[in-house]
Amino acid sequence: MTALSETIQSADWKSEKHVPVIECPDNVKPDQLFDAVISVGQAVGHPNTTEHHIRWIMLYFHPDGEKAVCQVGHFEFTAHGESVKGANQGPVSTHHKVVSTLKLLKSGTLQALAYCNIHGLWQSSKNIRVE
Repeated sequence: MTALSETIQSADWKSEKHVPVIECPDNVKPDQLFDAVISVGQAVGHPNTTEHHIRWIMLYFHPDGEKAVCQVGHFEFTAHGESVKGANQGPVSTHHKVVSTLKLLKSGTLQALAYCNIHGLWQSSKNIRVE
């Protein structure tokens, strides 16, 4: 049996279109709101078609010194140009980029997980220091 963790892929987002990119400050003040922008395909564009798209992004926070992660959000992208007229003929497509506003009480790591309907699960992480 294959563990789910063995199916999660990672790479440098500058050369791999599936890797989620986390943009936010490296350092934040305790209990102060800040934005984390998570996107897929920043340096190398990812398709957003009926046949090939990012279905969702999940964001987690792993506090330093703790075993469990905290789920920050689950963001679904449900419109990819589908239509009764045919693939990619629909009137709307969502783009695989989200902004989550959050605050932290301690340092840790933001972890993003993205799902491509063809190429599976991809992850990235970013350390944030609370000062």
